[in-house]
Amino acid sequence: MRELTPDVVLMDLRMPVLDGIAATREICSDETLAGVRVLALTMFDMDEYVHPALQFGASGFMLKDASLSELVNGIRVIATGEGVLAPTVTRRLIANFSRRGEATQPAPRLVGLTKREQEVLVLIANGLSNTEISAHLVISMPTVKTHVGSLLAKLHARDRAQLVIIAYESGLAERGMPT
Repeated sequence: MRELTPDVVLMDLRMPVLDGIAATREICSDETLAGVRVLALTMFDMDEYVHPALQFGASGFMLKDASLSELVNGIRVIATGEGVLAPTVTRRLIANFSRRGEATQPAPRLVGLTKREQEVLVLIANGLSNTEISAHLVISMPTVKTHVGSLLAKLHARDRAQLVIIAYESGLAERGMPT
C-alpha cells in the first residue's frame, strides 16, 4: 500500500490472517495513506460487516455478486471522493437507524453546524447527489460543494459515506427531507 499508493482499494472483508475490517481500519487511520479510498466487498450484507467497515473508514460497501459494470461504477464513484452502498445495505441501514427513534437534542457532533449544513447533511443521508441537492435547495453547485467540504471538515469525515453514518447515528437523518 505505501509503495503503490493506490487511489482505491477493493477490500475483501473475509480474509485469512488479517480480516478486511481490521485492514480497512489500518489503511484509513494511517495518515500516510490519507488519499486512499476503500471499497469493501463481501458475499454477505450482514450488519456485523457493514457497520464496522464504514465506521473504520470504508468509502463504500458492495456485494461480490455485483455485476462488472456495477463494480466499475462503484470504483469510479469512490475514486471521486463519493460513497457507494449496495441497495440492500442502504435499505437495512435506514431501517435500523429509523427504529432507534428521534434524537431529543442535537448530537454534540452537530452543534457547530449551520442550519443549511444540517439540511445538506440530511439530503446527503437521503442519497442525493450534489446536483440534486442544488436543485432541491435552489442553491448553486459551488455553494453545495462548499457546504459538503465544510461538513467533511467539521465532522472529520473522510467522505460522503461517513457523513451518511454520522447523520443516522446522530438522529438527524430521521427528521426527513428539508423543504
